[in-house]
Amino acid sequence: MSGIIDLRSDTVSKPGEAMRRAMSLAEVGDDVFGDDPTVNRLEERAAALVGKAAAVFVPSGTMANLLAVMTHTRAGDEILLGDQCHIFNYEVAGAARLAGVQSHALRNGEDGGLDLAEVEAAIREPNIHAPRNPLLCLENTHNRCGGAALDLGTMDALTSLAHGHGMQVHLDGARIFNAAAALEVPAARIARDCDTVSFCLSKGLGCPVGSLICGPEEFIREARRNRKMLGGGMRQVGILAAAGLYAFDHNIARLADDHANARRLADGLRQFDAFEPNVPQTNIVVAYVRRGTLEGWLSAFRERGLLAVPFGRGRLRMVTHLNITQEDIDEALRRVREAVEAVAV
Repeated sequence: MSGIIDLRSDTVSKPGEAMRRAMSLAEVGDDVFGDDPTVNRLEERAAALVGKAAAVFVPSGTMANLLAVMTHTRAGDEILLGDQCHIFNYEVAGAARLAGVQSHALRNGEDGGLDLAEVEAAIREPNIHAPRNPLLCLENTHNRCGGAALDLGTMDALTSLAHGHGMQVHLDGARIFNAAAALEVPAARIARDCDTVSFCLSKGLGCPVGSLICGPEEFIREARRNRKMLGGGMRQVGILAAAGLYAFDHNIARLADDHANARRLADGLRQFDAFEPNVPQTNIVVAYVRRGTLEGWLSAFRERGLLAVPFGRGRLRMVTHLNITQEDIDEALRRVREAVEAVAV
């Protein structure tokens, strides 16, 4: 066995020597005072990449989404979102506890989209008894929908509907550059009609930490204030921002390689009757377990140095990233075959 093959998430990727060198040479200041030049360059580049006026650097994607919800809403509001989205499933109900809003979860389709009629039916008429609906949250790519890249027609229709009812739209674009690679359009086109968008540096872009929220200048000023309230104000954080700048220059164009590796992995898994994988658009492979138990397979993989994660009832997830090569995929499939043969004995 040639070592651990870690497919639990693209968050497990590690910065290479060139990224570490950029971090070590970063010019820094105090970001809370606004005088860290490397952070300022990162925020300017990030905003431009997604077609927005301004951006603010935050420690995590969870904080980015929470800040977006807090800044768009006031306590007692209701946000509309998908029942499979990250905000609803993986952010510890922060929108409820810290932003003071309730979430109305609508059914996500397999493509990660929402049904227009269901969204429209969920928008409340102004009424003294009802909460306001100031915000619709979308996700692209969609994690729990197998890394699906939501198509532009669906994005445009949903944003148009929301704006027609006076709502704002926040896009959880944690993997927006994966979506851009899959759809073969600039990230700014995907985010064009969204009022705000957040994205992660620490997933496909391979940075050790960090996310950004992008939007109008006034919104970002208020989000920066809320970041301070949540304890997210950082000081000489240009050391981390330098990793993001390096990633913008070197790690966006290569995302298609991760997608090709995910397709190779899914095609290989499909050869075993124990698994029914999706056809991945991006870097996320989700497979239903058709024989044996989910925990049993994860344990068998782990014993052979292959790491995956449970992903709901009877499903496992494997994610490709910049530290995974085509050769790693082939070795991973060899280990899956070894596990399958051992379990069959």
